[in-house]
Parts: sequence; C-alpha cells; structure tokens
Amino acid sequence: MKVVAAIDSYKGSVSSKEAGEAAKKGVLNVYKDAEVNVMTLADGGEGTVEAIVDGLNGKYEKVNVTGPLGEKLDCSYGIMENEKLAVIEMACAAGITLIPKEKMNPLKTTSYGVGEVIKDAAEKGCRKFIVGIGGSVTNDCGVGMLQALGFRFKDENGEEIGFGGAELERVESVDVSGVYHVLKECEFEIACDVNNPLCGEKGASAVYGPQKGATPHMVKQLDKALEHFAAVTEKYTGKNMADYSGSGAAGGMGFGFLSYLNVNLRPGIEIVLDTLGMDSVLEGADFLITGEGRIDSQTAMGKAPAGAAKRAKKYGLKVIGVAGCTTDDAYLCNEKGIDAIFDVTDRAMTIEEAMDRENTKKNIEKTVTQIFSLIKTLGK
Repeated sequence: MKVVAAIDSYKGSVSSKEAGEAAKKGVLNVYKDAEVNVMTLADGGEGTVEAIVDGLNGKYEKVNVTGPLGEKLDCSYGIMENEKLAVIEMACAAGITLIPKEKMNPLKTTSYGVGEVIKDAAEKGCRKFIVGIGGSVTNDCGVGMLQALGFRFKDENGEEIGFGGAELERVESVDVSGVYHVLKECEFEIACDVNNPLCGEKGASAVYGPQKGATPHMVKQLDKALEHFAAVTEKYTGKNMADYSGSGAAGGMGFGFLSYLNVNLRPGIEIVLDTLGMDSVLEGADFLITGEGRIDSQTAMGKAPAGAAKRAKKYGLKVIGVAGCTTDDAYLCNEKGIDAIFDVTDRAMTIEEAMDRENTKKNIEKTVTQIFSLIKTLGK
C-alpha cells in the first residue's frame, strides 16, 4: 500500500504539513507497513510560502517594506538556498487585509513593497522566484513594484510619478538606467489563476477595482490610466501585453511582470506541484488523500485539492477528499477527480472547537482511519 497525503491548509486551524501528518497517522493505524508520503500543498495564494518552505526544507526571511499606503510593515517570505529560489506572496506586502476597508483607495495604493521583497531576496542570492499575486489591494499595474526595482516612470516634464493607479495616466517615458542590475539573471514564475485582460469590462479595474475600494467613477479613471500606461509601455518595450490572458490579474500586476521582467504566468497549483516534485511521488502510488478546510464548488474550479486530484489521475490513483466541512455542491468535485469526500467533523461542536488545532488533527486522523478500515474490509 502506497499513499500520498497532500492536503491544503485548513485556514486558521492546521498547516498543510500538519494535516498531511494527521492523515498519515490514520493510514498507519490500519496499514502498519504502508508507505505514506506527506506532501505539502497550496494553490499559489495564501499558504504558498509555508507549503513550499515546509516541503523543500527552506527557511523564512523577514524584511521591512513599504505597505500599500506607504506605511512600513514586515513581510515574511521563503528562501530555498540550494535552489536559489524565493517564494513570495504579494498579499504580504500589498494585500487587501493590510488596510481597513474605509482606507482602501486604488488610486493611491502601491505595490512598491513587493519589489522591495524581490530585491531583498535577490541580494541574498536568489535568482528564481515564485510569486503568488492573489489578494492584492492595488491597481497600479505593478508599477510600484517596478519602481522599487529601479525602473523610473516619468511624466512629460521628466519628473518621476508617485504611487498609485491614478499616477499611471501621467507616464510618458520609461527610464531603465537605474534598474537593479541582477534582474537580468532572474526568472519569475507568477501564480496566476485568472484570465482577465488589462482593460475593458473584463479588465483589472472593472472586475476587481470595486472590492479594493473603487467607486464607479474611479473604475473609469483607473481603466483609462491603465490603457494609457499600456500604450506607453508598448512604445518602450515593443510588446503589447494588454490583452494577454492574466495581464489584468492583481490590478494589472500580471501586465507589469509580463512587460518588464522575465516571467511565466501559470496556474498556482501547477507551479506548486511542479516545484515540490509531486509527479515523482504520485507515480506508483495507490491513493491520494487531499482536501482543505472547506470543500465546495469553488474547490472544483481549480483550487489546490482539485489540481492535486487531476495530477493524481494521470497516474491512476484513487483520490479521497477530507475537509473540515463540505457543502451541498461539493459533489462537483467528484467530476474533477476527487472520488469520495468526507467531512472530518464527527459530532456537533462550535466553530471554535472545530477549528482548534489539536481537535482538527485528531479529527483528520480518526476520519482517515475509518476510511482505510473500510478499504481494508473491502479487500484492498
């Protein structure tokens, strides 16, 4: 019996590694001689740094950076020294949870801190970067990030622009004389799970601007500013990336990366699975145990468990889903390769009890024990 346990973190409860280790105990309670490999899991969003650091025995770094409204804050990211790899979550430096709702203003918020994290990692020897760009509070096309890396965006008078999406309409030229010299050696994998273009009714400003504090008037102003910046960028780079799938991600951060740095945009789960070497572990296995805090229809739309299940099916594995809770539409995940789904909460309890770290680990172990007891009874 060979089993792979790759479970996304149960947000606010257990980490991916803790969930996997609990599932491993459950399998071994039934099959004492089973080979159980625990793989960390994330989809490029929250928890990606932790999953890759834990999975590759990396280390955490902390750097003080410029927050979305210019305030100073500490941002943690991961480094795998042997691979010269850094893993960064944009939300740590420019995330929507960093400022209160009443202060959100995409005309002013900046991604500058993301560039500062990249530079810090590069100064520590990293040349490969995985950047998750979900959860942003910015709409500045990644210009803030690029400013931190030495790009200078100037107005018609040759003056550098300031921070925020509103400033993009002032850009008339790009000065690269001060760009951080190491960037030409760096490669970026951008975890991007949306396909929005930069501008228009499906663009960054119209679709995501309102959740970042944009009024209808602001949306129009931002869309016009991004369109202008894209035109200036095309004159400078010779590339028109405004309609590229994902260019509108994270307030145009996708566009900024695509236009000015050496990048590849891919679904976050694909990046994580490849980085952690999931294929080599799945090959020859019998079962995959996956899951997350809640399995629902959104899980089926490409979140980590569905991505892991899809990969597992390439190797003919049976896939078992375990979750803190499930919804009525969780059955949609069956169509995405998760063969059976189980709720690990085995009795009535408060949310606080259900999310308690020790309770969750115990519940995962108990549930997996019963699942594999049934498998054994059926003669596997």
